[in-house]
Amino acid sequence: MLDIKDITVRFGTRVLFDNASAFISDGQKVGLVGANGCGKTTLFRIITGDFTADEGTAAFSKNERVATVAQDAPATDEPLIDCILKADTERTRLLEELEKAQLAQDGVLIGEIHERLNAIDAASANARAAEILYGLGFDEEAQNRPVSSFSGGWRMRAALAATLFVPSDTLLLDEPTNHLDLEASMWLDNYLQRYRGTLFIISHDRAVLNRLCTRILHIENGKIQSYGGNYDAFEHTIAVQREAAEKSAMKAEERRKHLQSYVDRFRYKASKAKQAQSRLKMLERMETVELLPKVQSVKFNFPSPSELASPLLKIEDGVAGYGDKVVLKKLNLRIDTDDRIALLGANGNGKSTLAKILSGRLALMSGEKTASSKLLVGYYAQHQTEELNPDLTAFEQMRVYMKDALETKIRAHLGAFGISQQKADTKISALSGGEKTKLLFAVMSRNAPHVLILDEPTNHLDMDAREALSDALNAYKGAVILITHDLRLIEMTADRLWLVANGQCKSFDGDLDDYRELLLKSKKDRAALSCAKKDVAPAVSRKDERREAAAKRQQSAPLRKELQS
Repeated sequence: MLDIKDITVRFGTRVLFDNASAFISDGQKVGLVGANGCGKTTLFRIITGDFTADEGTAAFSKNERVATVAQDAPATDEPLIDCILKADTERTRLLEELEKAQLAQDGVLIGEIHERLNAIDAASANARAAEILYGLGFDEEAQNRPVSSFSGGWRMRAALAATLFVPSDTLLLDEPTNHLDLEASMWLDNYLQRYRGTLFIISHDRAVLNRLCTRILHIENGKIQSYGGNYDAFEHTIAVQREAAEKSAMKAEERRKHLQSYVDRFRYKASKAKQAQSRLKMLERMETVELLPKVQSVKFNFPSPSELASPLLKIEDGVAGYGDKVVLKKLNLRIDTDDRIALLGANGNGKSTLAKILSGRLALMSGEKTASSKLLVGYYAQHQTEELNPDLTAFEQMRVYMKDALETKIRAHLGAFGISQQKADTKISALSGGEKTKLLFAVMSRNAPHVLILDEPTNHLDMDAREALSDALNAYKGAVILITHDLRLIEMTADRLWLVANGQCKSFDGDLDDYRELLLKSKKDRAALSCAKKDVAPAVSRKDERREAAAKRQQSAPLRKELQS
């Protein structure tokens, strides 16, 4: 249970929360939504105790076990699997106490420790940890690597794995899919559906909020409003409320005009003055109907390319890689003008390598690639934010790429991606992650490319911007290649799926539900195989042997004590 009671938070003159309250019962799966900057992360920090509200409290019920993801996994030289196992502090402590008790030959204490280890299902710890790590993309080799050998993004995955492994009554997750690929996102979605505790999640992923949540908390105007159902149900309720408020406001305005008209006509006429005065008082008593805040419409507009004959691009018997290392082989691909293709496959299988081949940023090691000499390709990848000059404004950065264009044309192009004049004249260093993403969309499409290649384009976009991207891709006249963990974006825009796995890229005949089933079965089988290799079963039987030995020692303890005396 979580009770958020009358919290108020001020930053200077800005009031982020104004006596906001909410109550979450045990076992609920709750999504927290709201516009960027409304205070979602601040509320999370208040709940976890990392930030103190000016007024009010946020408290869990007594003895509630709360788990949330650390900012980063510790960069230790310990193997990853051992680091995850140690995250369960009670199990780690009990195993240390067991070792000491065995050295001291304290049969009674050994029996008590075994009883508690059995109660927390410690025997299955290795299997559970392996399953979670496999699900998040760590194969057997990776599980035994030092944590310090992983990049920041993979260490964030490790931190998430530790959080899921620790026994908890409540899970607090802030954008958990941002550092995951589609495959890991699908696995996490399935895992959280089976989670029996209370789930409180911030996410801009509509598919996640629809599949997991039974309740939505919406932050707006300093208050927290509660809505039953998933995100689609919340959105429908908001639309109905907005329509009802608009109708009420229109009726009230018509009534007001009617009364005012009567007053204006008869106010100074002696025979009607009393009735006019009465209507004037009615006008004063009329309450103003408050309209719900209008949704800020976000629109993207990718410019239409010139016409080219199909195929736009073709690869035959292609081999791709870096130096002498082959990543992909037997590439036989064709991209036509109207293609909408989503690439499936776990991180490290070669999706980004294929994207670089298609975009011309990487040459084939062998094989033939043919394309029109007029073909233009727009390429977006997250790391491209590093190519932006933080000391320039968005307009100045675009002028670097559009040297011969007039200022009006540059600003119009930025405006096509929701970058207003004010934001265009703001230094890139001061832009949010979502605003930088919009700027990169403008950069990649400045020449009206025939093919758009998008590698995880939604990570920094809010819900409205993701919908705008979906609409823009559907309206775009060229071909689209998409790499994303956003299931809704794939479902709304892609009509072909390519699976990149085992060093090859092949067409996937099923849909995303088929791929989910295939993926979850594969991960489960591999996790079981890993546990078998680690001799988990013998470890369990050894535990049973120790328990039996401890019981025998406990039974003979009085005799041994008498003998010693």
